[in-house]
Amino acid sequence: MLLRVRVALPDRPGSLAQVTKVLGAAGADITQVTVLDRGAGTAVDDITIFCPESTPRQALVKSLETVDGVAVEGIWTTREAPGTYPELEILKYITTAGDRALTTLIDSLPVLFSADWAATASGERVIYASWRAPKDLVVPWETPSRPTAVTLEDDLHLIHAPLPPLALSLLLARSEGPAFHRIEVHRLTRILEIFLSLPATERSVARQLRK
Repeated sequence: MLLRVRVALPDRPGSLAQVTKVLGAAGADITQVTVLDRGAGTAVDDITIFCPESTPRQALVKSLETVDGVAVEGIWTTREAPGTYPELEILKYITTAGDRALTTLIDSLPVLFSADWAATASGERVIYASWRAPKDLVVPWETPSRPTAVTLEDDLHLIHAPLPPLALSLLLARSEGPAFHRIEVHRLTRILEIFLSLPATERSVARQLRK
């Protein structure tokens, strides 16, 4: 089972080594560590691990929080293979996808961001959604002026982003794990900037709108 663990820990020598020692003792194989934030004596790291199916996530949380100053912000399933550059692969596919550029992007975003689903909409009308999106999905709230992370009352974490040249909005949703970090919002923003610059983008949107 491939998991992502987000931890806040003291930003001092030896703290990460203690965290990795606890994960190793639990049978987890650490494959990647990404530093999301550092400041005011604290670091926030995303750690990707292979872990036995039989290991309870709550047991991992309890073990990690025995380390002084460590707080677990979330543990959730990921499909993003560590040590790869998935954005580059997806953008390569999009450049050759022709009329399927928009649907390729939406289907790819949940994998890129360890999320559940993604969708794009025109006003309240959903234009296209990935396969795990709710069948009764509606978009009742106003599109923000720039990509924004929000958490709804049911603890669904979202990034809501405008696609201004296309008069569309985009939703990326995660029900497991923590809220989207500002680094994840920035990463999505850059992907969308590149997507919107591609010649095939407007054609793919026009095709979806005709359906």
